[in-house]
Amino acid sequence: MDRRRLDDTAPTAPTAPAARGYTLTGDDGRPYRSDVPGRFGGYRRGRIYGRLDCPSALRHIARGNYVRHRVFFADEATARAAGYRPCAVCLPLRHRAWRKGEAS
Repeated sequence: MDRRRLDDTAPTAPTAPAARGYTLTGDDGRPYRSDVPGRFGGYRRGRIYGRLDCPSALRHIARGNYVRHRVFFADEATARAAGYRPCAVCLPLRHRAWRKGEAS
């Protein structure tokens, strides 16, 4: 799975563990730090979100595309509030409902 882990600071002592966290996107579309990894990934340019194991996203990532514009969300409600739509590949029922203008 593609989860972005970032170091906050260098450890103060050689045995001290580095502070780690995740960068997630909030419902306002702005990044924030979280101790918990996101459950959904997204593509900023296409405004699409989906599961972290989405075959389509993993194919693009394997080709070296997509990674610079990858974002992560804590949950689907946050992704939708940020203006992202469900992926047709890994979330087909939610995508179909989105196309019809229904809330899922």
